Amino acid sequence: MAQILAPPTQWRIRSTKTSPNASPITSNMWSSLMLRQNKKVAPISSTKFRVLAIKSDGSTINRLEGLLNLDVSPYTDKTIAEYIWIGGTGVDVRSKSRTISKPVEHPSELPKWNYDGSSTGQAPGEDSEVILYPQAIFRDPFRGGNHILVICDAYTPAGEPIPTNKRYRAAEIFSNPKVQAEIPWYGIEQEYTLLQTNVNWPLGWPVGGYPGPQGPYYCSAGADKSFGRDISDAHYKACLYAGINISGTNGEVMPGQWEYQVGPSVGIEAGDHIWASRYILERITEQAGVVLTLDPKPIAGDWNGAGAHTNYSTKSMREDGGFEVIKKAILNLSLRHKDHISAYGEGNERRLTGKHETASINTFSWGVANRGCSIRVGRDTEKNGKGYLEDRRPASNMDPYVVTALLAETTLLWEPTLEAEALAAQKLALKV
Repeated sequence: MAQILAPPTQWRIRSTKTSPNASPITSNMWSSLMLRQNKKVAPISSTKFRVLAIKSDGSTINRLEGLLNLDVSPYTDKTIAEYIWIGGTGVDVRSKSRTISKPVEHPSELPKWNYDGSSTGQAPGEDSEVILYPQAIFRDPFRGGNHILVICDAYTPAGEPIPTNKRYRAAEIFSNPKVQAEIPWYGIEQEYTLLQTNVNWPLGWPVGGYPGPQGPYYCSAGADKSFGRDISDAHYKACLYAGINISGTNGEVMPGQWEYQVGPSVGIEAGDHIWASRYILERITEQAGVVLTLDPKPIAGDWNGAGAHTNYSTKSMREDGGFEVIKKAILNLSLRHKDHISAYGEGNERRLTGKHETASINTFSWGVANRGCSIRVGRDTEKNGKGYLEDRRPASNMDPYVVTALLAETTLLWEPTLEAEALAAQKLALKV
């Protein structure tokens, strides 16, 4: 991950004002991606429906583009709020739109809403109403103007969090005075894989075949090595526009796989920003006619999996003498290894094999500058005697609310017995 800097002063986006020079993502941005392989584009494609007219010179006009890009602000104060929530699988993102009478600057100004939970696997048909509570707002990079994206969590009509609402428990942990006093920072490295539509095979790969072995693709440039850069760059700018604390992006080891980093984020903000960034990525790949997967091992064999390495520090870790605090945190993490693994994403056993820059899922380990360990500590942290640790175990499909809250709980709130701590220290060769 890129160097972790101090988080921004403003931890949550409260302003929805947009620069007059900014513009939302439009469909013509994808011309280089969509029209690259075949300049004669039919009005209706089997993989992507687009309302197009063919001009006499063979070029095309998107008949909806003018309407999609309408600026309604000179005519009304009303704005569009896209309410976003996590679906029943715990990985899928759902959303729907509503009109708000005027621009808003804080989630508390927004009304609660409801949806049919029986259609998302979150409620029975006979009692299907689920209530959305607005929790964080971001500028909408697709509609522009004063329109917003709204991250919500979900409750029963009685006000109880539904089982898939992991944000509720995370908010409880981050509101604990002990946790608040330590101001936990997170930097999450979100990896993802782009797939060709209808064939479930990575972008840039020959259908049913394989590219050359890994090696030339990581952080590469060139049409024979880098596949999907338009999507990665569009996502980067869209996140910046939205107010997401995105800090970098790069091509990954497996061709067709990319990574972006979000952070440093403080507390619950880390989960809000990752979920908002995932939603934006889903929308961009939708426009591009490419499929997004967060599967931790999309292709079996000698190919890297996809993770969500989570960089973590507390106030005590960042201060002088912090390396000792980091080692104590590593001890606690070793003693709750199974608890963390069970919460770090579905299918992670296919990724954490001890190969391809991973540790074995069954064994906890740590090391300095060692990417084959469960927990990696950077050289600078060791040298400076303070800094952060990197938890390399989370899968790409992990829930960031769960991972960030569990790290805080294990290192700040959970206390092992002295005997267990001593045995773990001896096993890990840690002097604490």
